[in-house]
Amino acid sequence: MMWYDGGWGGGGWFFMAVVMVLFWALIIAGVVALVRYVSGSHRGQPGGTPSSHEAGGGNGRAEDLLSERFARGEIDEDEYKRRMTLLREHR
Repeated sequence: MMWYDGGWGGGGWFFMAVVMVLFWALIIAGVVALVRYVSGSHRGQPGGTPSSHEAGGGNGRAEDLLSERFARGEIDEDEYKRRMTLLREHR
């Protein structure tokens, strides 16, 4: 009888095992990426719910950013008050 090797040699089983692990790793990574994409597109903030300012309008986020800049010392008190007044006038 003739023995048919198929050309894989002794390491064919190792190659197939590596390919199978890579295949399933790609499938799992794809599912995880899809779940993160779908669930991330429905959230307003990392916490999952929008703040009360954002629910009422877009000025809440601008006021928060302005307050943060003032707290970090990027703008002085006069600039802070002037810009806050402008934001509140345009509601």
